[in-house]
Amino acid sequence: MSKTYNLFISHSWAYSDTYDGLLRLLNKDYTFNYANYSVPKNDPVHTNGTDKQLYAAIKEQISHASVVLILAGVYATYSKWINKEITIAQTEFINPKPIIAVEYWGSEKTSTIVKDAADLIVKWQSNSIIDAVKKLG
Repeated sequence: MSKTYNLFISHSWAYSDTYDGLLRLLNKDYTFNYANYSVPKNDPVHTNGTDKQLYAAIKEQISHASVVLILAGVYATYSKWINKEITIAQTEFINPKPIIAVEYWGSEKTSTIVKDAADLIVKWQSNSIIDAVKKLG
């Protein structure tokens, strides 16, 4: 029986196609088992909650994760929530959560904030991402 890796996948719902693409990459390897602890798009805390409630929801989800995956697109540099997710992963737990920065295929510009926070930086390839999760998770 193979290990199940608990993942928090940081993303912007405005770029949900990239998030969906990352899930497809993770699902390519049928021997790789993971649980996705990202805050679901249909969670009312996104639209009806306060920033404090969303922060608490994100912290709760990250608490279950063994690894945090962050898409390293340039938009991440300007996202207050991705920056808060980095802070949560690095400072809110006794043992910081390892961060993997995933550089989107063909992107010329990526977020230095995400890459500086990352324990590993990988390219937009199924094997690279899964190997990094297995290494850090």
